[in-house]
Amino acid sequence: MAQRILAADIGGTSSRFGFFILESGMSEPRLEHVVRLPTAQSDSFAGLLVRVFAEPRPFAAAACDLAVLAVPGAVENGFCSAPNIKWSIDLRDIGCVGLRHGALINDFSAQAYGCRSSAARGALVLQPGAERSGGPDGPDELAGPPASLGRAGQSAVMAVIGAGTGLGHCALVPDGAGGSLAVPSEAGHAAFPFVGEEENAYGEYVRRVARLPFCHGDAIVTGSGLARLHAFLTGEELSPAEVTARLADSPRTVEWFARFYGRAARNYALTVLAVGGVLLSGGVAARTPALVQHPAFLAEFCNSVAYSGLLAGTPVSLNRNEDLGVFGAAAYGAQRLRKRG
Repeated sequence: MAQRILAADIGGTSSRFGFFILESGMSEPRLEHVVRLPTAQSDSFAGLLVRVFAEPRPFAAAACDLAVLAVPGAVENGFCSAPNIKWSIDLRDIGCVGLRHGALINDFSAQAYGCRSSAARGALVLQPGAERSGGPDGPDELAGPPASLGRAGQSAVMAVIGAGTGLGHCALVPDGAGGSLAVPSEAGHAAFPFVGEEENAYGEYVRRVARLPFCHGDAIVTGSGLARLHAFLTGEELSPAEVTARLADSPRTVEWFARFYGRAARNYALTVLAVGGVLLSGGVAARTPALVQHPAFLAEFCNSVAYSGLLAGTPVSLNRNEDLGVFGAAAYGAQRLRKRG
């Protein structure tokens, strides 16, 4: 008997809702349709859901077996006060459109579950690591679902980190029963480490213009962080999109951002010992791969007094599928439905 999953990836900029069908014997749910909506155009979480079902969809809300909503913030008792969204997200509000069963998970938990789904095929390999598989589109492609990222497949910890509106983190940890457990993190709100006088001067600049008590990852390795960095280095105050359009003529902006991104990825990889691989996600690098393909990224990622060898052997890849979180939320939903039996 087929089961229906509504899988959402709600972001500070845009929200994606995937309608999935899970049939007996399927390794993962099948995507039927995706709805993409600008988050800020809704004045509440309930309002966003109403917009999703304002038009005919592959199945009605009342026919949905489980809605899994990935949200950009810490989840506590079915509630999330997302730092980059003007309204809060309360799981109880799903009833306003007729949804009966739901779950809230952190958005990067969804990214983590998604990194073992078919949505991660075609991730761009930045560092092959100890093991590498050439894919169907050439030597820089993953051959299959991202179990191929790691030396030990599902027996090793993987890490997902992604610069977008914020700087998301999550670890995917073996559960001891052949599966994986996503361990969410809000490390993007931890203090960001600067090195040397020039970097520390930049940190003071960010702290001043952003009115922060200290600089954290969300202020540095994000779209808004890219704009601040460009302003500091060039004097040009531009939007993130405008900076992106000028990166070919802004080599220092690219080099600094790549170094900061590599540092954030290294620190998280060491924190969770992600020998299974690191997957970069989030819209910043997905839209502008040069920001992580610059040599400064891997030079900083592998820069460690004690663990440079381990880091140099850690697979690092860049996700290019912006619907990865939707697939991950669906994968989590399928796991829940199978356990429900």
